[in-house]
Amino acid sequence: MTDEQLNRQEPPAEELTGEDLTEAVIELCRRKADEFHFLGYERATWEDVWRCVNKRYAGKVDPPLHQIVNDILTLRVDGLMNHLTMAALKEAPFS
Repeated sequence: MTDEQLNRQEPPAEELTGEDLTEAVIELCRRKADEFHFLGYERATWEDVWRCVNKRYAGKVDPPLHQIVNDILTLRVDGLMNHLTMAALKEAPFS
């Protein structure tokens, strides 16, 4: 590498740990919920997004961060609506 290339390199990114990591994931879920609001699904919340994504990991070891981020970013409205519908049906009392 030339000196010019070395000078243009960005400094290493800070690693997120603990609460900072949690806040980053929550913020990502908030932004995904905002995306759904723009599409007309105004009742979607970040908690709904997180529950929908998190159910994929039930009974498994903690997934790597890149998988969580990918699952949040690629979540589609129909996936969230299916999750919410199934959750509502499980909670509904049948007589």
